[in-house]
Amino acid sequence: MEFGFINALFLFLLIPVLIFVYYKYNTGKKESILKFSTLKVIKQTNTKNNGIRKHSPFVLIILVLSLIIIALANPQIVTMGAEKGINIGIVLDGSESMAASDYNPTRLEAAKKAINSLIEKTPNTNNVGVVVFETGAGTISYLTPVKEKTINSISSIQQGTGATAIGDGLSLGIDMVSSILDKKRVIILLSDGIHNSGLVTPEQATQYAILNNVQVHTIGIGSENPVYLRDDIYGEPQYAELDELALQEIANSTGGMYFKSLDDKTLNEILLELNANLEYEKELSTIRDWFIGSAIIILLIDIYIIYGRFRIAA
Repeated sequence: MEFGFINALFLFLLIPVLIFVYYKYNTGKKESILKFSTLKVIKQTNTKNNGIRKHSPFVLIILVLSLIIIALANPQIVTMGAEKGINIGIVLDGSESMAASDYNPTRLEAAKKAINSLIEKTPNTNNVGVVVFETGAGTISYLTPVKEKTINSISSIQQGTGATAIGDGLSLGIDMVSSILDKKRVIILLSDGIHNSGLVTPEQATQYAILNNVQVHTIGIGSENPVYLRDDIYGEPQYAELDELALQEIANSTGGMYFKSLDDKTLNEILLELNANLEYEKELSTIRDWFIGSAIIILLIDIYIIYGRFRIAA
């Protein structure tokens, strides 16, 4: 439990003062009462029950004051902000290497299918947007809670033939998830290559994510064996290269996690696991009304004891 105005708790220092004043008052009052004429009358008096009934109103008043003091301090409990949801940005590599056929039917198509599975299972309180990058980066679908709209936009993604601008894609995704306030900001970055294009470096984009409080999970789309792409102009074979160190650095620096997929099945499993374990923003919910309500109920009980059927005679 936390308190919004913890200084109000210093009012508890008044409680011992009130107890001391009450004690002195009752001690002086007792001495002024006429003594019983005989011991027999004293024995006939139920001093125990009388004492409980006599002091219970004061005890309840102290309890009411304690609850009011706690309410003034604005007690709060930590809850998970699932009702607010998350801004999820999917940043997808659409470069030439994503045309590799080691995934069924290609890396890009397998990634699109896995992303659709994630979107279908994400809660309706979450907003999802999609950015695709190759030589540059572009927004395919802006943040929206409408799943069908995002899925339809993903189906329109075409295989690119450009290079790999990871920094540009990530920075554009950061701008997107930061556009709607009061929600946690999360990016899922999928890439199978090495950054070799664009205006923004992965290091700069990482710092931009940290500045904007964006958590980035990264997924390296790889394979157990080298994947041939094409021959270069000199006739040398070119293979898909995955920069795991860069993806790990992005994830570690922003509080995210890094995963490596080896085929379309593991890629789908990774995205579903990520969706199931997304951490919602922690929120502080006030429970001040609980204490105010309890204080009112106890005060009504106290009034009934003093003035009701079981009132104590002066």
